Amino acid sequence: MADDLESPANTDEMPFIAPCRHVSATAPWYWLSEGFEDLRKAALQSLTYGLFMAVLIMFVMIMAWQYGSAWIMFSMLCGFVFIAPLSCVGIYAISAQLERNQKVSMRRSLRAIFRRYLGTLLIFALVLLIIFLLWARAASVVSIFLPEAANPSFSEMATYIVVWSLVGGLFVGITFSASVFALPMIMHRNVDAITALLTSVNAVLHNKLAMLVWVILILTGFLVGVGTAGFGLVFFLPAVGHGVWHGYLDTIDASQFPRHEVGITAIPRLDNDPPPPIHSHESD
Repeated sequence: MADDLESPANTDEMPFIAPCRHVSATAPWYWLSEGFEDLRKAALQSLTYGLFMAVLIMFVMIMAWQYGSAWIMFSMLCGFVFIAPLSCVGIYAISAQLERNQKVSMRRSLRAIFRRYLGTLLIFALVLLIIFLLWARAASVVSIFLPEAANPSFSEMATYIVVWSLVGGLFVGITFSASVFALPMIMHRNVDAITALLTSVNAVLHNKLAMLVWVILILTGFLVGVGTAGFGLVFFLPAVGHGVWHGYLDTIDASQFPRHEVGITAIPRLDNDPPPPIHSHESD
């Protein structure tokens, strides 16, 4: 976690992507525990984001249940592509303030979203939109495997379900890999969206087991949260957001990229250049 050292001013000397560290399969448990600790320290601000996201998710699920799959497509387009990145950066801003021993301010978090990083976030959202459109196109192609018979056999339905799951899983994996560490990096360092995206993909590819554990933890918590009529999501979603921030700091060494000139992350963390955590190894 030496990513808060001074960065070179010459942009020609910066790497194509930030190097990553290998992390153990147990690291996601540490990230989640740190996430809940940040939630405890800034409960009001974190739960505000959690309530907003939980209400939005449950509303879309209810609408999709009543009015069909069109609501699912609309929610993925508007929520995941545009709203989720903005909400996540707000959560990361809270964690960044905590580790700098600053008074946590919702105003400062919102300023980080709409004044500091909005342009880069919109470029990132455009990349996600392209992935989403390709996903939607692939889903329509998969419909050729949908049985035409009124009473399809088990094998026919199994073929459709398997193909649909493989295609969906592929695009979920691409989206997760591209975004999991990209947004924290945009918040943390003055980088463009493509560099952050490629850095995220590289880190996921080098830490497949840890990322699989992280996905399982997120999916399990999400299902439990939905099963409690969304109440659990109010607490779980911001904790995961904080956890992603800590996971990014553990996994990505962005010290060769410049700081933002203004804003929360223009100031070094208080734990500047601490020893590497026990669950991280060498950088790639």
